[in-house]
Amino acid sequence: MTDILTQNLNPSQKEAVLCTEGPLIIFAGAGTGKTRVITHRIAHLLNQGVAPWSVLAVTFTNKAAEEMKRRVNDLVAGAGANVWVSTFHSFCAYFLRVEASKINLSPDFLIYDFADQKNVIKDCIKELNIDEKKFKPSSIADRISRAKDDLKFPSDMAADAENLGDFFGTTIAKVYQLYQKKLELAQALDFGDLIMCTVVALQQYPALLERYQQRFKYILVDEYQDTNHAQYMLAKLLAQQHHNICVVGDDDQSVYSWRGADITNILDFEKDYPEAKSVKLEQNYRSTPKILSTAWQVVKHNSNRVDKKLWTQNADSGSVSVVKAANANEEAAKVVDIIALNSHNGKYKLSDFSVFYRTNAQSRSFEDAFRRAGMPYAVIGTLKFYDRAEIKDIMAYLKLIHNPNDNISLKRIINLPRRGIGKTSVENLEKEAIKRGLSIWQTIPYAAEAGLNRGAVFAFNSFAVLIKGFISLKENETIKYITERVIIHSGYMKELENENTPESKTKIENIQELISAVAEFELRSPDKSLSGYLTQIALVSDIDTLDQSQGKVTLMTLHLAKGLEFENVFLCGLEEGLFPIGESAFSPEELEEERRLMYVGMTRAKKNLYLCWAAERTVYGKTRWNMPSRFIAEAGFSEEFADRQPNPNSFNRAFNKTKWSSITSDYGANSKNKAQYKYKNDDTYDYIPSDDDISKDEPLYVPASDSSPYKIGVLVSHPVFGKGKIIEKSGVGDDLKLVVLFETGQWKKLLARVSNLNLI
Repeated sequence: MTDILTQNLNPSQKEAVLCTEGPLIIFAGAGTGKTRVITHRIAHLLNQGVAPWSVLAVTFTNKAAEEMKRRVNDLVAGAGANVWVSTFHSFCAYFLRVEASKINLSPDFLIYDFADQKNVIKDCIKELNIDEKKFKPSSIADRISRAKDDLKFPSDMAADAENLGDFFGTTIAKVYQLYQKKLELAQALDFGDLIMCTVVALQQYPALLERYQQRFKYILVDEYQDTNHAQYMLAKLLAQQHHNICVVGDDDQSVYSWRGADITNILDFEKDYPEAKSVKLEQNYRSTPKILSTAWQVVKHNSNRVDKKLWTQNADSGSVSVVKAANANEEAAKVVDIIALNSHNGKYKLSDFSVFYRTNAQSRSFEDAFRRAGMPYAVIGTLKFYDRAEIKDIMAYLKLIHNPNDNISLKRIINLPRRGIGKTSVENLEKEAIKRGLSIWQTIPYAAEAGLNRGAVFAFNSFAVLIKGFISLKENETIKYITERVIIHSGYMKELENENTPESKTKIENIQELISAVAEFELRSPDKSLSGYLTQIALVSDIDTLDQSQGKVTLMTLHLAKGLEFENVFLCGLEEGLFPIGESAFSPEELEEERRLMYVGMTRAKKNLYLCWAAERTVYGKTRWNMPSRFIAEAGFSEEFADRQPNPNSFNRAFNKTKWSSITSDYGANSKNKAQYKYKNDDTYDYIPSDDDISKDEPLYVPASDSSPYKIGVLVSHPVFGKGKIIEKSGVGDDLKLVVLFETGQWKKLLARVSNLNLI
């Protein structure tokens, strides 16, 4: 059986599959058959007599987990279905529900998404009399999430802030403390709590830890480079007894530090487990040699990485090219033209094309261009089905039925549809609830004591009767039946029907689709409870819903592209200040992550890769002139080439224009290597090389004496633009001109003698 499992594996894959005992780290480069190795390794364990329920495999998306489970079951029919393959959050949600009674937790806890989290934080800010303009809920929510990733409680955050003299951090710690109290009162957990509470429970209850350690003799962690500290600790605790832990990942694809991922987890694995075996998967089955070579030219500039280089036996077809546009609209138009040309001739389907960009704001120009062309497209990462207002309204009813102490859901639907309960009445009842240390639901019987008038008291009591009626259905009726009763008997559907507008009709269609989704859940899920349904919806992600067979061009941010592949990929907005983004140019760590993100985008392409940039772009209402991203130069291109192949002799011309400006002053005005500049306005210019300059193989830079204090790389400050770094200079004396990259991501060309720059 082992021979059959490994006969189609390459030597490195086979080595990884057959190494079953002890710690193992598999460095799986992009497109190297990582999922194949993981599933074959699990199948090999089962064929060796390992009980399927003693194997735990965790990854980051439901889609990846379902694919792994399907493949394992195909390899080992029957037994494969009993292997525990899930996401980190799904595993922890299950653990906490099963063990709730042992760890002082309600088994009916709700899972708050990011929107719910922000709403609770807004309540905390209001209650603590904090200025929301200075302390934005989204920023506080992010800081709290990162604290939980690091397994830090409010007291830990407060201590850290005090030691650093950080007033902002001290204030957030106060919000964090109140936030946790509100979650506890609502019997709710956020995403960070799922993993943090699991780790804390395993640490505090040795008998519980021992039971799970004995159960899971083999631990496998996918995408290990994306794990945060809490996930790292969870895996370490579970593997402590048997040490049969296998982690799979690629440090070159670690791009989620902003959401807590710690690249040192994968880089330091062999320090944690000195006896660990290491296997590198470097044979790529996805991309062409051109794509792999160009991507490696970029990522090799990172110093904090494991030495490896992808190679392939794929045919050297397709292309890697640069597309230069005058502005964002032309960039989008060129992308549409290329897709139209290659899809109308039948060579590719529309679903074979994907457009990646660094920020969501960039999608607008592409959406406009695709609409004008009448070309179907799908934007991934915008408003999801379950984020639509009408769907969140019905889900709030279901959450309240499951857990009436959920203040967030109650406040959302207390007057939906309109039932005569005003904002002031809700606020007064909530104040009474805070005074009594109760949830709003628990305070409804005390509505009269909260100073509400008779009409408001009657409306609150009527609402309570309605919800209690729905709650009575929970034990004996299906989720679909309960959902239908909510939609009808709450009056929600009737109000939409009475509106009779195109918008209300669309909402009705979406609600009907929700009923279909509930019915589908009941058919395919072994856990048909309301709790199980709410958990599944809370943990769904954008990528889980992506259907690449839909006959549309896919548009998404680069962070969402990880794990996907397309025949043709457009990497757009490759400009300094946009990608790499903003201040990352000043931080070696952040710049390396931006470079890894570039590498991830490049290695999604199977046949053709287009690197696109625009000389002018309007972002958030401000127009600026751009220099091409350094990543284009690192890939081996000169920025003056459009739709050309990499030039190995480019000497990073695209980014380091110091060489070009030096040509003029050092070689003299009549030199055949003279660089020309086309001035766009007072601040920026385009570089236009001569033909002789393009073909030169000798170094372009000739050192010259320079007594000016304004050196390349020097940090400066400007009274208007703030802090920045000098990245180019030209001319001498009174004619000395500087190009400064400011922390805002903005570029400015300044005449040194009138620039008002101060050296830092």
